[in-house]
Amino acid sequence: MRDVEELINDHTNPEEALTKKVTQQKRGTHERSKLKLLIPSVGMFFTPLFLEQAFNLQDERRRISSRRFVPPSFNDIRLILNSAQLLSLVRNERLQLVTFDGDVTLYDDGDSLSDENPVIPRILRLLRQGIHIGIVTAAGYTDVSRYYDRLHGLLDAVANAITDKEVEDPRVIILGGESNYLFEFDFPSENFLRHVPRKTWMLDEMRKWQEDDIQSLLDVAEGALQGCINSMQLSAEILRKDRAVGIIPVAGPGKQKFTREQLEETVLVTQQILELSSPGKKIPFCAFNGP
Repeated sequence: MRDVEELINDHTNPEEALTKKVTQQKRGTHERSKLKLLIPSVGMFFTPLFLEQAFNLQDERRRISSRRFVPPSFNDIRLILNSAQLLSLVRNERLQLVTFDGDVTLYDDGDSLSDENPVIPRILRLLRQGIHIGIVTAAGYTDVSRYYDRLHGLLDAVANAITDKEVEDPRVIILGGESNYLFEFDFPSENFLRHVPRKTWMLDEMRKWQEDDIQSLLDVAEGALQGCINSMQLSAEILRKDRAVGIIPVAGPGKQKFTREQLEETVLVTQQILELSSPGKKIPFCAFNGP
């Protein structure tokens, strides 16, 4: 882990720790780092990662180095990376924003953030410290009530904290539909959420996207999904929204859940078709297996 940490430091700040010089990322020379040569697809790092210390912390709990036959697992690596990120956040600048995924992070897949969820008091404690909270979810709804249904436990708790004067001016945002819909906590509003018009927060790059290209991309994706339904004989129907398209099991008696392998095949086929398509070269997209 020390070696990996040093590779990341070389990628982000090769001499900063000793000389306080500007980082490779800031100079724009990170494309020539050792890490980039080993892993050409590696992106940007926004905080240091204390991987050696994080490994030691998790090794005390999980005894990774004491195992003889079971190598470090995906969960081991994920916990080490999470610990390294947390160490970085508390050691460096004052924490200003914490973001969470929804499904399989704050609540079970397809479930909702209910009143008794143990994460709610912890989020309230962050809000009392003036830290902004963001929930970034793939769930894409234009109807604000749908987000309230999924997050009602947290939204009600924040509203109650305002009423009891435990929190002043809490900053909570919901970014849904793969960064297509933004809602902000608003105490007087129905469902405690206010829609933020896209034009007020879009990046300059997003303003260049043409609606015709977006719909063409969705057309291609819909065709790819239909092809997967036909080839694998899936009991599925296509659900299309203004910025997304996907498949869901056919409702009714005998409703069958998709297997993981079927979903992964569908994702990979659709992704490849989109990557080779004309609109796929113009509009960024995300193909994934999720809610």
